[in-house]
Amino acid sequence: MSGEDTDPGGHPPPALPLDLSGRVVFVAGGGSAGPGWSIGRAACVTYARLGAAVCVADRDAASAEETTALIQAEGGRAATFVGDVALESDVQRLFAEARTRCGAIDVLHHNVGIGKTGGPLETSAEDFDRIHAVNVRSLLLCTQQVVPDMLERGRGSVIAISSVAGMRYVGYPHLAYSVTKAAVTQFTRMIAQQYAPHGIRANTVVPGLIDTPRIAGTVAKMFSGTSLEEARTARARQVPMGRMGTAWDVAHACAFLASDAAAYVTGTELVVDGGLTGKYA
Repeated sequence: MSGEDTDPGGHPPPALPLDLSGRVVFVAGGGSAGPGWSIGRAACVTYARLGAAVCVADRDAASAEETTALIQAEGGRAATFVGDVALESDVQRLFAEARTRCGAIDVLHHNVGIGKTGGPLETSAEDFDRIHAVNVRSLLLCTQQVVPDMLERGRGSVIAISSVAGMRYVGYPHLAYSVTKAAVTQFTRMIAQQYAPHGIRANTVVPGLIDTPRIAGTVAKMFSGTSLEEARTARARQVPMGRMGTAWDVAHACAFLASDAAAYVTGTELVVDGGLTGKYA
């Protein structure tokens, strides 16, 4: 055994499986845009399987309740919270209810985002403000709710979901979405630096081309004249690994960052894209 595998006293480090027992995770965007597994829903179920109590928050009550029911059917702990995290009054109410029902929040998983295809000439100021409010302002509002308790306890984890669109051009104009997702990444870097001395970690997960219910309403438009399945196939060919990712691929990355296995990981981006962003063309 090498010296790098032992502590200064010569003892090997303990095994550290992913374990969220006793933790409370608040997932903003825990529903799904349609039937199937969204990133938010898969993350909620994954956190619960690792022992966490999950606060499933979404503005779609039925979708959030479906996620909660899936967790409870497996014997996990979850509660539904309904509101719009772009609205300050809703955010204050949601987190007050979550603290009352579940206790202080250990992990904030921010999983909300909207967009509109178009560049600067196709994006109105009103559209830009609306997208910014949902994608970025909501992250500020949610963070303000969890940081005080995290500071008091000396620990906590913030996980924000960004996108490869916030890192590079994705083949079509998606200005407001791309700019706001880049802002999500930088916001998370900033709070990571500010609160690192206080035991609070903050990281961004950056999904690539992920096959979720949301793409059914958008992906076919990118490949004019094709069916959804043909569009899915074309999209998969863009990825070096030859397939789109699944919601579970992203959820598992989030679980790592939420756990003590990532105790020394903060202020960084975990890219889950099958090699896409490293590709030249």
